Amino acid sequence: MKRAGHAKDEIEAALERLTTQRALDDGRFAAAYARSRLVHHGLGARRIRAALRQRGVSREVVEEGIQEAFGEQPEGEVLDAVAKRLLSRKTTDDPRKRLLKIYATLVRRGFPPALVRERLTTLRKGARDILDDYQFEAGAPLGDGESEDG
Repeated sequence: MKRAGHAKDEIEAALERLTTQRALDDGRFAAAYARSRLVHHGLGARRIRAALRQRGVSREVVEEGIQEAFGEQPEGEVLDAVAKRLLSRKTTDDPRKRLLKIYATLVRRGFPPALVRERLTTLRKGARDILDDYQFEAGAPLGDGESEDG
C-alpha cells in the first residue's frame, strides 16, 4: 500500500480493520495451512511446522495451528493413507529397496521416523525385518536417489 502512494494513517487504518475482521489472523492461517497440508498434500507435522515458520509465523502460533489440525485429522491416519498409496504402486524395484525408499519418502514428507517405522511394519508383512536390518543414520542414502513422491 505504501508503494501505491497511500498515507501511513490509511495503511494503519486498513491493517486495523483487517485485523478486527480476522482477515489478518496468524492463528487462523496456521490452522488452515496445517489442515490443508495434512489432509490434501499428505505432509507431516515437521514439514508443516517448517513451512509455517518460514512464512514468519511464531512458534507458539504454529504449534497451536498444528494441534488444531491434528485434532481434526490424526497424523497417523494421513501417514497410513500416503503409505498405502505408495505401497500400492506397481514397480520392478527389489521389495527391500522399495520399502526403504518409501520409508525415506515418508520421513521427507515430515512424518516422525518412529511413526513411519511403526506404520510400515503394520501395513507391510516383512517390513520389520527389512527396517531392522538397515542402519538408519542421518544423511544415509536410501535407494538410488529416486523419489516415491508425486
